Amino acid sequence: MSVHVNERRDTFYLSGGSSSYVLHQDAQGRLMNLYWGPSVADDSLLFRPEDYQPGASFDLPVSLLPLELPTCGAGWYGTPAVGVRNAWGDDMLALTVRSFEIFSGKKPLPGLPATYTESDAEADSIVFVLEDAFACITVTATFTVFNDSGAVTRSLRILNSGKAPVRLTSVLSASVPLWGGKGMDLIHLKGAWARERAVIRTPAGEGEYRISSARGASGHEENPFLALCDRSTDEFSGNIWSLSLVYSGSFAASCRVDSAGHPRLNIGMNPETFSWLLDSGESFQSPEAVMVFSDTGLNGMSAIYHRLYRTRLARGRWRDAVRPVLINNWEGTYFDFTEERLLSIAEKASGIGIELFVLDDGWFGRRDSDNCSLGDWTVNLKKLPSGLKGLAEKINALGLRFGLWFEPEMVSPDSDLYREHPDWCLHIPGRPRTQGRNQLILDLSRREVQDYIISSVSTVLSSAHIEYVKWDMNRNMSEAFSSALPSERKMETQHRYMLGLYRVLDQITSAFPQILFESCSGGGGRFDPGMLFYMPQTWTSDDTDALERLRLQYGTSMVYPVSAMGAHVSAVPNHQTGRSVSMRMRGEVAMAGNFGFELDLASLSEAELAEAASLVSRVKSIRSLTFSGSFHRLLSPFEGGDTAWMFVSDDRTDVLVFAYRTLVSPNMPPLRLRLAGLKKDAWYADEEGKRFHGSALMNQGITIQLRGSFLSQVIRLTAVSP
Repeated sequence: MSVHVNERRDTFYLSGGSSSYVLHQDAQGRLMNLYWGPSVADDSLLFRPEDYQPGASFDLPVSLLPLELPTCGAGWYGTPAVGVRNAWGDDMLALTVRSFEIFSGKKPLPGLPATYTESDAEADSIVFVLEDAFACITVTATFTVFNDSGAVTRSLRILNSGKAPVRLTSVLSASVPLWGGKGMDLIHLKGAWARERAVIRTPAGEGEYRISSARGASGHEENPFLALCDRSTDEFSGNIWSLSLVYSGSFAASCRVDSAGHPRLNIGMNPETFSWLLDSGESFQSPEAVMVFSDTGLNGMSAIYHRLYRTRLARGRWRDAVRPVLINNWEGTYFDFTEERLLSIAEKASGIGIELFVLDDGWFGRRDSDNCSLGDWTVNLKKLPSGLKGLAEKINALGLRFGLWFEPEMVSPDSDLYREHPDWCLHIPGRPRTQGRNQLILDLSRREVQDYIISSVSTVLSSAHIEYVKWDMNRNMSEAFSSALPSERKMETQHRYMLGLYRVLDQITSAFPQILFESCSGGGGRFDPGMLFYMPQTWTSDDTDALERLRLQYGTSMVYPVSAMGAHVSAVPNHQTGRSVSMRMRGEVAMAGNFGFELDLASLSEAELAEAASLVSRVKSIRSLTFSGSFHRLLSPFEGGDTAWMFVSDDRTDVLVFAYRTLVSPNMPPLRLRLAGLKKDAWYADEEGKRFHGSALMNQGITIQLRGSFLSQVIRLTAVSP
């Protein structure tokens, strides 16, 4: 097993891949984090309290201990992993281990997304039951270590076993102390609408560094991910410790460096938007945190997340299937379309080998702009006289699959649904209801609202041959309080909303397993592990500019696999930036994702259509490799004008190298790229037959000529006999 317990049964080694996570129960029964990092031998570590105490200090001793589940009230002053207000009005909680259990495999989290195993041999789990008998609080902490990668997951279930209610004020899915914080950097993914997930690297410094979302979604601004690394760590070498939260709502993550200079990484519920009342006998289940350590740099960390999230977070028939090349009509027509116009685009799409036609916003109600009809999921027969069924049949007759856009979590004030149920939106009675994009948010904490969405969406999906759904969510929460909850539970609304959304997604995706679901939230505003559990891909960003997409896709790849990224060729001048880039470069950027088009194919010239057809043909020849091959970042767009990345097949015989140049400067030398992940003793040949040795490609590199601005090049290498 990958979980080992020492003879004294007080130290627990969770080892997999090339890392170890070591826990210890001290003499007082407190659970300590003894170590997290490169693999150590079982029974090789000892817990010595004096290792954590200076010779003389004003601090209370417990404040410097490496507590795995720190709590308030006994001299520990950081953010508690479990924070409470008990029946006496104080926040005292002292958790000690009552028992533990070890088993093979991994159990699901009821009502929440989580990583999973398909065989008990893939992972081992240890469950600690900790208790404060005085406060009548029991915490069940579940840890799982994946054998191949060493990724560790942690979640908490908190039970009120007393007779009086208890209020939870803080729940951290992970709270990990590390040794030594000097000369270390923090990495997180920050942005805004249309420029999501920029890679931010900053010194850990002193005190606390915090990122968060209070929007009711993981958000465009921050992503539920935080990493700490050595100052010398780069893409291919050095140590990095990271946390990722399998959750789609408001969250908080932080790194706090204590007075001894040691950092602690935290991630979990955002205390600004979270409070939970536990009545007698009630429990609260936290989301799952995924903890990844790598001693081979950022690429090593990303490789663990990519494989885990692609194969043991995403689910369903589309998990392992390459995605169809699609055309989405949104940027080609916006709301201004007829059935005839859609079919003209579909005919062109069929002619160049596209496989899926996606009808975006504007097909329902009186939806000719974004000011009405959300919630009224009935087809607009003026635009589509054949209805969805007839349109889908005509699209299918052209050899294309048919897909559809929804925004089911929203309601327009100008809609039949809102007029019938004005109380179904998130709001505060007596106060104005803040609109965003002329819409309000349905209160998914309410069962009747969940059931309406399940029923109305399912009715549409059953009405026609629909094989793809783009599930959008185009605004964040305001007045995020359910009118159906009593005052003492109002702060539970955001999390209850997420639980309701997860129920809706589980019901619909289970009922329609043949459909490929893609999540979207104003682009990438909810690109998180929680959504990937239900939908295996996400629309990366509403910014479709190819040069911007280099940064977007590079930053996203820090945590998320290429198989999760929607990437399309859009029209020029680009609708977000006004920039014009060649179709070749637009296509070669989009190839490093789930490829599609977002333009009016019927408006292209014959030469442009021929180039688009060539791109489609190339994508089909490489998509199995870009979908499941190992991905390596080579040059960062955040550090210069050039970007490069590559894909390598599992057997290391098939290689794709992508290089991009934004702006040229005078007298620029050729690019020299050192490749990664190859067989060092193998020969490779490019498509022209030129041969390269694996050791030379990885150490000397390969030369790429990009003579000009807005240029790209893709090189395919195949292992050959000596």
